[in-house]
Amino acid sequence: MSATMSGSGSAPCRFAHYFVVCGIDNETGLEPDALAGENFDQSPLKRTFKSKVLAHYPENIECNPFDQDAVNMLCMPKGLSFRTQRDSRTPQFHSFLITREDGSRTYGFVHTFYEEVTSPQICSAMQTLHQMHQAEHNASAHNCPSSSSSSSSSSSSSSSMDSLASSLDEVESPSSTSSSQGGRRSCGCSGEGYDSVRDTLYVSKAMCLITPMPFMHACKRFLSQAHRAVISHQPPPLPLESYVYNILYEVPLPPPGRSLKFHGVYEPILCQRPGVGELPLADFPLSEAFRLLGVENLVQIFTCVLLEMQILLYSQDYQRLMAVAEGITTLLFPFQWQHVYVPILPASLLHFLDAPVPYLMGLQSKEGTDRSKLELPQEANLCFVDIDNHCIELPEDFPQFPNKTEFIQELSEVLLSFGLSPEGGSSSPDPTVGSQTSALEKELKNTSLSELVDDRKNGNLGGEALDVLELLQGNPTLERLQALAKRTGVKVARLEALAAGQKAVAEEGVGGRSPAEEEELRNAKLNVQLREVFAARFATMFADYESFVIQNSPDLESWLTNREQMHNFDKASFLSDQPEPYLPFLSHFIETQMFATFIDNKIISQWEDKEPLLRVFDGRIEKARLYNVRAPNLRSSVYQKCTFLKESAQAIEQRLRKIDHTAIHPHLLDMKIGQGKYQQGFFPKLQADVLASGPTNNKWSNRTCSTQRRVDRHRQQNDHLVLDNDLKEKYMQEARNLGKNLRQPKLSDLSPAVIAQTNWKFVEGLLKECKMKTKRMLVEKMGREAVELGHGEANITGLEENTLIASLCDLLERIWSHGLQVKQGKSALWSHLLHYQTREEKNEQLSESPVSNGQEKRKPESSVGLPALRVSVIQDMRHIQSMGEIKTDVGRARAWIRLSLEKKLLSQHLKQLLSNQALTKKLYKRYAFLRCEEEKEQFLFHLLSLNAVDYFCFTSVFTTIMIPYRAVIIPIKKLSNAMTTSNPWLCVSGELGDSGILQITKNVLEMTFDCQNLGKLTTVQLGHDNSGLLAKWLVDCVMVRNEITGHTYKFPCGRWLGKGVDDGSLERVLIGEFVVPCSDDDGGRGSKTPPLQRSPSQIRRISITSLTGRGNKPTTVQIQESIGEAVNNIIKHFHKPEKERGSLTVLLCGEGGLVWALEQFFHHGFRSARIFQKNVFVWDFYERTVAFMENADQIGDLQETPEPPGLNSESFCRYVNAVNNMPRNIGKDGKFQLLVCLGARDRVFPQWLPVLAECPVVTRMYEESALLRDKLTVSSLIAVLETLHDFPITLESSLTKSVEL
Repeated sequence: MSATMSGSGSAPCRFAHYFVVCGIDNETGLEPDALAGENFDQSPLKRTFKSKVLAHYPENIECNPFDQDAVNMLCMPKGLSFRTQRDSRTPQFHSFLITREDGSRTYGFVHTFYEEVTSPQICSAMQTLHQMHQAEHNASAHNCPSSSSSSSSSSSSSSSMDSLASSLDEVESPSSTSSSQGGRRSCGCSGEGYDSVRDTLYVSKAMCLITPMPFMHACKRFLSQAHRAVISHQPPPLPLESYVYNILYEVPLPPPGRSLKFHGVYEPILCQRPGVGELPLADFPLSEAFRLLGVENLVQIFTCVLLEMQILLYSQDYQRLMAVAEGITTLLFPFQWQHVYVPILPASLLHFLDAPVPYLMGLQSKEGTDRSKLELPQEANLCFVDIDNHCIELPEDFPQFPNKTEFIQELSEVLLSFGLSPEGGSSSPDPTVGSQTSALEKELKNTSLSELVDDRKNGNLGGEALDVLELLQGNPTLERLQALAKRTGVKVARLEALAAGQKAVAEEGVGGRSPAEEEELRNAKLNVQLREVFAARFATMFADYESFVIQNSPDLESWLTNREQMHNFDKASFLSDQPEPYLPFLSHFIETQMFATFIDNKIISQWEDKEPLLRVFDGRIEKARLYNVRAPNLRSSVYQKCTFLKESAQAIEQRLRKIDHTAIHPHLLDMKIGQGKYQQGFFPKLQADVLASGPTNNKWSNRTCSTQRRVDRHRQQNDHLVLDNDLKEKYMQEARNLGKNLRQPKLSDLSPAVIAQTNWKFVEGLLKECKMKTKRMLVEKMGREAVELGHGEANITGLEENTLIASLCDLLERIWSHGLQVKQGKSALWSHLLHYQTREEKNEQLSESPVSNGQEKRKPESSVGLPALRVSVIQDMRHIQSMGEIKTDVGRARAWIRLSLEKKLLSQHLKQLLSNQALTKKLYKRYAFLRCEEEKEQFLFHLLSLNAVDYFCFTSVFTTIMIPYRAVIIPIKKLSNAMTTSNPWLCVSGELGDSGILQITKNVLEMTFDCQNLGKLTTVQLGHDNSGLLAKWLVDCVMVRNEITGHTYKFPCGRWLGKGVDDGSLERVLIGEFVVPCSDDDGGRGSKTPPLQRSPSQIRRISITSLTGRGNKPTTVQIQESIGEAVNNIIKHFHKPEKERGSLTVLLCGEGGLVWALEQFFHHGFRSARIFQKNVFVWDFYERTVAFMENADQIGDLQETPEPPGLNSESFCRYVNAVNNMPRNIGKDGKFQLLVCLGARDRVFPQWLPVLAECPVVTRMYEESALLRDKLTVSSLIAVLETLHDFPITLESSLTKSVEL
């Protein structure tokens, strides 16, 4: 009992946890593997049969329980594979990993080889199956070629991962297999199949090591040596049990920063582990991933992984899948992939591709299967990586990695320095030569056994050298090799030195390491240099991430409790601090789960030990700061190369040159005599009792276990994911991550109930994600609008908003592709919409009337004068279909979502789409999200909440499309002046351009026109040519509507246009206000966005000057406040990022704008008593001032003014005359508005104020108490207006048209 305890107790610091053998179970015989995609058309030799775990040692380990189903499935993902003596039987190596529910990983390394079938029952079963197959084959077809082609075509289409799809050696020798495949395919006719008398039958068997850390090279070498012992003519020096026992119980994990040597059957094996400050262990050769895909492709896939898209790797070779998956995830440092991660997806788990969550999976391709035949449930957000053909398919419009070109350049330089091509595709050594020499190299590694003696400090006494020598001399294989080595001229000085009892001498050449060890060292150095380049990119991009982490919890418990409600990273400030080119990528990346987890780890590190990756990363940033004294430098977009490539490679080389620890040698065990007899070519049945538990007094395990456990605790259990108390558990599953409980499909139990439960988890996850996304969109948007209302600070940028909407589009695509019956096109949502459109249009033709089944509502009339707009799913689809700019289904679906969101109809449209239940049932399986009634209702309700805010996500993205607009001019009817004899015209301007002048048919007050998207509308110029008798026109307002989005703008006027009436204006510039539509019966009632600024209201406009005659004069304080507010708004405008500024015209001329505020200032104390019933305007005061200045003989006549105002008065006269001389009839108030705008633009208005205040005209036209006559007020006004001089004010052409300055 105590032995077992110590064996399992020291497990965390043991090199390997389990040794496993999988293969055919002679007791149960041949069992077809239905889950792996059975195909009875195939020859029995090519079918899939179930494999079993034949043995595993030890029975179980507490910290890593043995999962029999998962291990069996991953050791032999295609089940058992049969061969005859005619087929190639090259052994194969592959790795796998199992991700446990807490996120921690266990690695498996598998060596698969072929063993002769000795059981007569199995041979006869195979013969029977073959005869049945042949009989069926002959019956079904009489002519050979057609039958063979039909069977092959049906087999290729059956399932994308057909069981025994490709033989294990296909990748190795395509030429040999293609011929044998051809022979076998026609086996039904030619009799080339299996005949138990004539043929020898072989079946695959797998040996596997399961380890806590990915020491791939060491495990591969241990297993290949064990296999050599099985097939060798001579039995191994010790029974196999000794070696298995040694690696399971006597070889420790190397401590961080140290190297370790242990012994395989024939040769020593080295491995090393990075130190605490270095990048974590990654033993899969990155050179392989770069060779297979090329730098450019790899960087694109890496970007998709960072943005948490769905990544599907596709290859015939399991080890390639594993190498690329592990390669890419290692490059993520300091971030970690947080979602489903299955580098090798067994055939029985194909339904997992339906997962509507981000995933990184590897799918084994079937030989000869065309990519086009692979039906994938969802492709809208999929990055498909065809490893064998070196090509990738990327999702639409995803952002590029920052400095991509320079980054690829730097990676290419590293690869070239190791003799690899950046394009990939070509392996450096010639494979044929490699395979011939490698066996010799491997055998020659025996010579380095002499190193065992070098290292006395690890308890290896010199006496052990004798055992080693005996072991070597008794080995005939080695003696033959020595003779061969001498013939080929290779020196085996080491062995001879050992035999002579001398201390080993360093060999000439490469420090005495064999070519294979050299290759391994080269791989390790290349790995670390490539990883350093990636790590350096992140260290540059996130150099000052700490400044933006929001830490506002007193302790861990309160933080965990409130985790979901809290913002823990100041995204807007972080983005505003980044170089412009980085923003598209960064704004998406900081929304990912891996970034959120990274920041969570940072916050948790206040209370707990730092997560290892975070500790290394923070160390990097510190180091960079020391090198780079000027921190802001880190923020420039200038590319900075990685500076410590050499030192990281040296650390590895030093560890491998000087071995720190040597493990205990394999030794004879206390075994029963006569058991485990050696039989060449057959893996022996190992004695279970000796392998069941480890030694009781293993110095190694006792000595290192406690320290090791401390050091490794985080890494072993994947950092702080195994949190001890319930609160942390709850936090883990709920708050942190939707996908985390779905990280790894449960490989053990594949009953329908379990599959249904998995799908149910997906449904819950999607609903939760929808809730979080809509809440986030609302909170951010409300935050922005609260700021416009003057509360607090904005925390969303246009860029961020776009990112959130893009991720909503992605979520909808994932929901629509969950549980699809048959996939059509890349976008599941658009495909559903097209089905719906076809059905509705059929119904429409049948009823021969416009669709009347309630699917088309008219939007309630939001505004006088505009006809109702049709609201229909189909109508919006047609708008999208007519947009030539969008070329793909995914693009159309996204555009449709944006349009519906902008129209506040997303929830209503989707409800309408799903109301056709017959269609939904036809398209979706029972478990699909869209067929879960309750969840679907909640989902639509969450989307409905988005109606509470205004989005312009369609208008602002599709800026070049043609849009139909409708304009209506509404006169003030009660004054019976609705008719006019003159010819009116209109010009509509928006943030993206203007419509040009549009003539309006006389007395027809409505028109439609098409023009390129104007964006949000800002101004309308309205005028007429003053012809005819009734050339006066009193206009209430102009309404303009975008006929696609339904956005309506009102441009209030409330004044006359005509000579000799009001201020004599024949045209006016009106400022728009966005009209909030009345809420529908199910629209968010009463929830509306604050209105934008607009033209000053009608009452004031009817006659601004008559305000003075009424009782509601603004006080001096109010006037000064409104000027301050107007100036502040303009300054805030310029502090926003350029793309989000909106309209400056509104801030200058709209309600509460600068013109309006200054108008109040100039009206204060203005003597506007009507002289002969005629209004006096501020412009009249300006004109008189100009006249006075021009008539004065000299400027000195002004009251003792110093010299400079001469220039100011000159410029004032010039501007006023220019405005007066323009051909447009914009009226006196229009001229005042234009002068203020020009003065602000050219930074001269403040200089004119003293001129106006000190001109004698002021005394005649202003009362004593007027603000303009108070020197203090004027000077403070000048100071306020001068603050605008720092900003480049540009004016819309609608304002400045035809002014000659």
